[in-house]
Amino acid sequence: MSPAAVYASGRQAPEPLRPGLRRLRGELQVPDGFPAPVEAEAAASARQAPQPARDATGIALVTIDPPGSTDLDQALFIERDGEGYRVVYAIADLQRFVTPGGALDAEAHARGVTLYAPDGRVPLHPTVLSEGAASLLPGVERPALLWEHTLDAEGRTVASRVEPARVQSRAQLSYGQVQASLDDGTADPSLVLLREVGRKREALERQRGGVSLQIPEQEVEVLDGRWELRFRSTLPVEGWNAQISLLTGMAAAELMLRGGIGVLRTLPPARQGDVDRLRRVARALGFRWPGAVSYPEFVRTLDPARPRDLAMLNACTTLFRGAGYVAFDGTPPQQPLHGAMNAPYAHCTAPLRRLVDRYVNAVCVALSAGEPVPGWARAGLADLPSAMGKATQRSNAYERGILSLVEALVLDPRRGEEFVGTVVDVHERSGRAELQLTDPAVSAPMEGEPHVLGEQAAARLVEADLLTGAVLFARDPR
Repeated sequence: MSPAAVYASGRQAPEPLRPGLRRLRGELQVPDGFPAPVEAEAAASARQAPQPARDATGIALVTIDPPGSTDLDQALFIERDGEGYRVVYAIADLQRFVTPGGALDAEAHARGVTLYAPDGRVPLHPTVLSEGAASLLPGVERPALLWEHTLDAEGRTVASRVEPARVQSRAQLSYGQVQASLDDGTADPSLVLLREVGRKREALERQRGGVSLQIPEQEVEVLDGRWELRFRSTLPVEGWNAQISLLTGMAAAELMLRGGIGVLRTLPPARQGDVDRLRRVARALGFRWPGAVSYPEFVRTLDPARPRDLAMLNACTTLFRGAGYVAFDGTPPQQPLHGAMNAPYAHCTAPLRRLVDRYVNAVCVALSAGEPVPGWARAGLADLPSAMGKATQRSNAYERGILSLVEALVLDPRRGEEFVGTVVDVHERSGRAELQLTDPAVSAPMEGEPHVLGEQAAARLVEADLLTGAVLFARDPR
């Protein structure tokens, strides 16, 4: 399977897919609704949650999300500050709605993350909070954690702080809307600065040796009741917006490392042996990769629209593996880096959808104010990596499983047909390859004759199982 994005649309699944979805959800123990005590506690906290003392409703914040989103974690505002910039990033303040040790807290620990599917999401918190009282919806006052970053003229962080505040988003925007307004010159000045700061942060990422693989996302699209697949390339504004989130996550990591307590999102740096293996793959594909050119520099020369480049990018996904969470209270971890960023990093910008972010924000608010870390946060740190690891595994398996089922649904009527795609991976032990099609947007195993990485190959569809999601292509003997 290729890297995937599945967005919830709330549409009912097609009848042929429902048995497979029930099987998948049963195997992964995907929750179905919330227990009554959890709903009751959430409803009460939505009515009674205390509000922050600071009034920041005068800041012209906006949210930028996929169309139809209602669980809005972040809102931003950017303005010039001398020769540099002031970046304000408001994050939903879940601490005010969750009583440590209560029913809602226990359920959030059991779930870990929000799960997404085309026929609806399985939220981390009841919707009265995640799509209501805690969501940074436009036109209503909300409690938030207000990160304020001071950047210099090159976009480097000079200072960062965070404190609770009341905010009010001015508008709920989609990525497409923001990109269009930037392209036609009608964008608000804050959004123009998002582009400016985003580009400078991308340049800094390149300078420090960070890398982001530009691989098209496999996505389920619901059109007139039909579930279809496509590969979606991200808009430039998505990258610029992500840079603000990364900026905040790196600021949180640095704050916790200085304070000697917290939880980081880590990824081991690439090993030289793995880089050498990638160089051999590049050579086999016919790429020229001079020794003086680093891995990040080489990756930026690849264009996923070209079959050979796509195969190389797919091979690059194996370089950074082993992402996880590391908690510490006292001595910082020996390996604090997120290898793909080449910097320390923490998850803190999606507390509506990710449990660990609530803890990171609680620690950072206390450290920023020079106050003791709340006892519940300090006591819960040690168990967070395990809880988040299990939740992430289930989320990844759920997403992969749904995409496999939709691939089978799309291909089921076309058994026996021949398709042409790109060989993006070759499994040496099994002899199978991974064949990626463009239309429909499918990536699935292919067996048969020997395969050459990066080649265009024709193969027949021999299996599309609507219960398990298994899809298989076969290459006829020449």
